[in-house]
Amino acid sequence: MTAERVAEGALTLDSRLTTALGGRTAQALQRAWGYTTVGDLLAHYPRRYATRGELTALAELPLDENVTIVAEVLEVRERTMRSRRGSILEAKISDGTGILTLTFFNQKWRANELRPGVRGMFAGKVSDYRGARQLAHPDYQLFDEAQPVSGADAAAVRWATAPIPIYPATGSLSSWQVQNAVALILDGLGPVEDPLPDGVRSARGLLTHREALELVHRPERDVDWKAARRTLRFTEAFVLQTALLERRAAARAHEAVRREPAPGGLLERFEAALPFELTDDQHAVGAEILHDLAEPVPMNRLVQGEVGSGKTVVALRAMLVVAESGGQAALLAPTEVLAAQHLRSIVRMLGPELSAEVMPTLVTGQLPAADRRKAALRVAAGQARIVVGTHALLGDTTSFADLGLIVVDEQHRFGVEQREALRLKGRHPHVLVLTATPIPRTVAMTVFGDLDVSTIRELPAGRAGIQTHVVPLAERPAWRARVWERLAEELAQGRQGFVVCPAIDAKVAEEADPPEGEPAPTAGPAASVASVLAEVRANPNLADARVAPLHGRMAADEKDDVMRSFAGHDLDVLVATTVIEVGVDVPNASTMVVVDADRFGVSQLHQLRGRVGRGSVPGLCLLVTGAEAGSVARERLDAVAGTLDGFELARVDLELRQEGDVLGAIQSGGRSSLKLLRVARDGDLIADAREAAAEVLADDPRLASHSALAAAVRRRLDDEASEYLSRG
Repeated sequence: MTAERVAEGALTLDSRLTTALGGRTAQALQRAWGYTTVGDLLAHYPRRYATRGELTALAELPLDENVTIVAEVLEVRERTMRSRRGSILEAKISDGTGILTLTFFNQKWRANELRPGVRGMFAGKVSDYRGARQLAHPDYQLFDEAQPVSGADAAAVRWATAPIPIYPATGSLSSWQVQNAVALILDGLGPVEDPLPDGVRSARGLLTHREALELVHRPERDVDWKAARRTLRFTEAFVLQTALLERRAAARAHEAVRREPAPGGLLERFEAALPFELTDDQHAVGAEILHDLAEPVPMNRLVQGEVGSGKTVVALRAMLVVAESGGQAALLAPTEVLAAQHLRSIVRMLGPELSAEVMPTLVTGQLPAADRRKAALRVAAGQARIVVGTHALLGDTTSFADLGLIVVDEQHRFGVEQREALRLKGRHPHVLVLTATPIPRTVAMTVFGDLDVSTIRELPAGRAGIQTHVVPLAERPAWRARVWERLAEELAQGRQGFVVCPAIDAKVAEEADPPEGEPAPTAGPAASVASVLAEVRANPNLADARVAPLHGRMAADEKDDVMRSFAGHDLDVLVATTVIEVGVDVPNASTMVVVDADRFGVSQLHQLRGRVGRGSVPGLCLLVTGAEAGSVARERLDAVAGTLDGFELARVDLELRQEGDVLGAIQSGGRSSLKLLRVARDGDLIADAREAAAEVLADDPRLASHSALAAAVRRRLDDEASEYLSRG
């Protein structure tokens, strides 16, 4: 990596890192974070800034994590190894209170550099050795002692107080290696067009894009990087909102088939036969959907609703409107269990007469070959006007006669390209997205800004409700026995229960780790279906209980048999992973025990407990945890136990995650993660950016006069999303 290499020609944000830095460094950056262009690397912003006079609080360093710290060398000593030839050099460094040991094997020459009183940056993985924290073979960069520090010397003061960028790093790429690469890039970077139009930037007192990139990476004062981050944060929001509004406009540029209910038709007959009254929210959202379906442009609507709020009924009404106009509706579900459950629910709600007319059909990858061929023929001929399936719907073997509506259940389980593959099987079909994960306004704006959003808050009448309790084994280990006693008491009343575990067996986890940015779970191996199943079966209080496992590694027909048996009360307890998280509807199930509950996210726990208390039987949810009182993990569990309001929990979840990658957790694509923008904090900024983006697009829908913004939008989206946009 040489300065001459970047000096050969001015770099642009789209220049390849292999050209700018050389193959070895470029490959290291690509392996670490997937970066391939100059723009990728320059968007790798420092996570904090240190100064040469600052020391890091060593006592707060997390074990088994790569860290970059600023500290002072206290002492250095060398000792001979007892078990083999050679020596160990140990240097103790300090923040003024705590002490950390640096350990080097057979490298006594480092004593010439690591002299007592020297300060620098040290990077490595924190480990524990006989109760003391250490860094084994760390990288380090010492501060230049030749620079005099004198209060009378202005240059010396600037040197002592200048912010030092500390970058996200890996075990093989240190913070200062990233800093050196960024410096070379900035030295060779030519003019950078600004994605923010002049009027947008000047109205908010923001820097130019080139200035912001320079000052975020090479600030001389704290005020420099703060101004740079403010500019880059708004730019990120503005580019993202422009992309979402462009996608929304592209979807509405096509002509769709109008779908309207007929007097005395399928929808009217379905509603007349319903054994319950729709809630006001269901009526209101249903009216919005019917209005969209009657328009000549494709509907793109997100329905978010509480667990158990009746989103399936609302979606089924839309499917029937499409069916009675001769079209087909496809419901895309993320798992085989959920797809089969949806089909059973739809058939039950339709009744035998309507089911015979619209012929609901299941299409999944694990159907027997003969059944799958039969289903595919029914779908291709248009006989099946309601089709429920998993990823198998996306394959070449599934074709539709007239696909008029796509319903996507739990959109975050599917990538952009997967949804696009289904959309292309129809002539600009209407799209309805369902989610049982309540979404705060700022997340809806940031993640689903291309969709119209409807909300169902109201729960159907007659629900008995759910009580949730945290079972704190750290303070009350004996309460674990009481958990199984409480489950047995519910079974004695003729009820059923779920026991949820984060792993299938000792080695196989199944979608249970908290989302990125959430606190780490309790240390040690996760509770597994295999171990907890054995514990339940061995418990004398549950000796007569009919217990079975359910997890994602089982065959589809096996999972379906277990769910049918549980729904028919031929089983009392399911010991399961999160395959029962959504869509499982057994009104007689009263109890849910979540083992190692701290290993699940807040919204996931809210989803899980929604499987009980769905009928007239009161629900009980026990969150079993080894997390210590006062920890963030316990705070999350206490929040779940404290309210049944999913929207309030979504807000709490967002605040507790803080730096969590909300966008990356919901949208596919490596570059969809947020850099500086935080939806929990930046709601007003996002709204401002959306308004500014809408004004720009209103005057220039194709961004013909805003080439830098158009290029930034292209860079912002991953390859799949770009393809999706280009297809419109």
